[in-house]
Amino acid sequence: MLSQFRAQAGNLAAILLFSLAFCAVTAAQDNKQQGPDDQLPTFTSNVNVVNVFFNVKDKHGNLIPNLKKEDFQILEDGKPQTIKYFSAESNQPLTLGILIDTSASQERVLPMEQEVGASFLHNVLRAKDLAFLISFDVTVDELHDFTSDAGQLRRAMDKAKINTGGNVGVIPGMGGGPIPQSGIPKGTLLYDAVYLAAHDKLAQEVGRKAMILLTDGEDQGSQMTMKNAIEAAQKADSIVYVLLCADRGFYGGGYHGEGDMRKMTAETGGRVIEVGNKFEKIKEAFDQIERELRSQYNIGYTPTNNARDGAFRKIQLSVQTNKDLRIQARNGYYAPKGQSGD
Repeated sequence: MLSQFRAQAGNLAAILLFSLAFCAVTAAQDNKQQGPDDQLPTFTSNVNVVNVFFNVKDKHGNLIPNLKKEDFQILEDGKPQTIKYFSAESNQPLTLGILIDTSASQERVLPMEQEVGASFLHNVLRAKDLAFLISFDVTVDELHDFTSDAGQLRRAMDKAKINTGGNVGVIPGMGGGPIPQSGIPKGTLLYDAVYLAAHDKLAQEVGRKAMILLTDGEDQGSQMTMKNAIEAAQKADSIVYVLLCADRGFYGGGYHGEGDMRKMTAETGGRVIEVGNKFEKIKEAFDQIERELRSQYNIGYTPTNNARDGAFRKIQLSVQTNKDLRIQARNGYYAPKGQSGD
């Protein structure tokens, strides 16, 4: 990982420092036992299979179950594709990242996030599922590596503390070395956190993957841009949900984080749920996400375009038998790089 980051120029040098603060992923991966029947088709050296996990809803937002393979049409860059794999079950293992904003703006909502978030993990995690926990403020810190133990995650979540910037520029575990900032003030490294969660953690996993951000959506000081963060999530095939915990009183009239979060979630197949600073709203938001993650369809297809050029391919998925239904899915993927398949 170190040499990979050194090969990148400019702002990625700073991201290396954050990445080194993470614990190794390998130990948790050794604990993740999956039989052949549990693994979804994925990219291999000779076969290029694209998997799309998605929900179907009516105009009132209700989840629609029991649709068949024949109900769907999928286009890639406008060209029809043949659906090879289809499932409408919720038993595929789930890999989940919880990213908690611990910057100053979240001081009044953090206890609520910790309590409800821990309850959500207790309810949603099953034996073959894995989750990890990250906090972000003036630094990005891994609070817990992959585990299926909701109790361990709860204890780690309880340790999250508001960081108001007293140690700005200091990297945990790196001897207090300063971060190159190019004059950019640091406060909430949201995009860096998403990038690292996707690139360092979820990209190595297979199957159903999602990130849940508890944040007001305001980034300040990230080395990565929103585009970098979205691209990393797309390359990791990860859905992004945002629980918008915006204490508007903290900003007065200067809050503007919602629009960027809606773009990020729309492009990755998730959505924004605005909860403000209300306990009941954040609980209902987690309940909605749990229902959606456990009610996903999955489609797999081999693209007619087999070029391994690393290019972004746009996906359009629709229900042909009922035009009033809408699909919540990612809007595309990045093709693998290398020699084209047969």
